[in-house]
Amino acid sequence: MSGRVYASALSQHPLATHAVGETVGTVLEQLDGEPPDLLALFVSPHHVGTFEDIVMAVQRLLSPGVMIGGTAVAVIGDGVEVETGPAISIWAARLPGAHVTPLELDLLRTPDGPAITGWPEPGAVDDARTLLLFADPFSLPVEALLERINADAPGLVVIGGMASAAHGPGGNRLVLDGRIRTTGAVGVFLGGDLPIQSIVSQGCRPVGHPLLVTRSEGNLVEELALAPAVDRVRELASGASDADLALLREGLHLGVVVDEHRADFGRGDFLVRNVLGADPDRGAITVGDVIEVGRTVQFHVRDAGAADDDLRVMLAEADPAGAALLFTCTGRGARLFGEPDHDAGLIEDLLGPFPLAGAFCAGEIGPVGGRSFVHGFTASLALFPR
Repeated sequence: MSGRVYASALSQHPLATHAVGETVGTVLEQLDGEPPDLLALFVSPHHVGTFEDIVMAVQRLLSPGVMIGGTAVAVIGDGVEVETGPAISIWAARLPGAHVTPLELDLLRTPDGPAITGWPEPGAVDDARTLLLFADPFSLPVEALLERINADAPGLVVIGGMASAAHGPGGNRLVLDGRIRTTGAVGVFLGGDLPIQSIVSQGCRPVGHPLLVTRSEGNLVEELALAPAVDRVRELASGASDADLALLREGLHLGVVVDEHRADFGRGDFLVRNVLGADPDRGAITVGDVIEVGRTVQFHVRDAGAADDDLRVMLAEADPAGAALLFTCTGRGARLFGEPDHDAGLIEDLLGPFPLAGAFCAGEIGPVGGRSFVHGFTASLALFPR
């Protein structure tokens, strides 16, 4: 027996005091009154005004070794995705044999430029294989952070998401243990006897054919396979089926191949970015990332059927799990699938039921092709062992 014990609870009560009582009571019962080594707390925007009281109560009543979390526009608990209305979700775990190390990051302005502070000293977390990270998108350059992690700690898998409860700086809330912040990021390194599986399921599928970027400047892609990028978009639209054309009108995306050494590209091989607009005078398209000359790309569309199929396949290939944390995109949920509870319900159906919690995020963090990235329209999942 591993001795691992997991618990989760969700409350949609509009009064924070009642919601805390319901969730904490359920978690205490599932953990037999023992304090968890790790606790994740996700709170909807309806409770932002009482977030400090919620944190203090959870900290006092459950006494977790490490507590991370924050606010999100919608939260997840067990098989339920609460996209409207108030909600508090708690996930907790007793993890004997695991090493659980908290992390708190800030952006510091220096004479030499911005610097991210709080990263542990070399050797401090060498055995960590996973970093759970929850960040404020307005105050921390998470993509730059992940680039540094990929270079300096290539064996470290980062899973998590960006807080989504606010539309501007200072509106989100993050928590690490009893400390509440409105900037930066909070996280926890997980090492020792704790093998965690990661899943990143895309909400888009490729259309057309792979193309080589032959001319670009920053996030402006000017040529694809020696033709103006705008012309390539027109070619794609002219040859698309009626169904694909309808999806193209809803939004176009560009998938960038992660591993250029592969001969063929399929599920999980692309880092998908939004196409933000076009410059007809230059024949260029603007993409939500820097795209370098020589990269292989393929246009993508958002597709509920493909997103459902992708998640089903990836869950079917996963090893048995005892619990999970889910970070899904604000563009998924009922808006994409036309029904509630899709991602959480599918995970519960195929792998559970087991303790599950999470949040709808303004960007999801997870690995593709052996490196960690910020994604959009994805479901990023951390599966904990039984």
